[in-house]
Amino acid sequence: MSDDLKPRFVDALRRNNDQIREDRAKAIAEDSELIYKRRIEDIELKIKRLEREQESCIDISPLDKNSLTFADFNPDTFVQRDIELSLNIRNLKIQFEIAKTRYEYLFGKTF
Repeated sequence: MSDDLKPRFVDALRRNNDQIREDRAKAIAEDSELIYKRRIEDIELKIKRLEREQESCIDISPLDKNSLTFADFNPDTFVQRDIELSLNIRNLKIQFEIAKTRYEYLFGKTF
């Protein structure tokens, strides 16, 4: 065996508790940060999709350009769905802000 090659296995066995702890802490923190970040991005995506859906509910265009009849529009259903979407968006925005604040606190990085 040449002197330039370092035996990784032997080095691993010689590591002290502080080095082992440091490696484990880094791995745990890295995994947790990535998962946290993904969860925040998922919430953000849900908000955008619900906002688009809410906007599309407003579109009550006629069936075609020659028609004066609007697509089947039920005001009760529209109001109920709009309120439901608004509440879901509000709740997701609260979750987003809380998760973002916690992410910044836990990992010391801005989102």
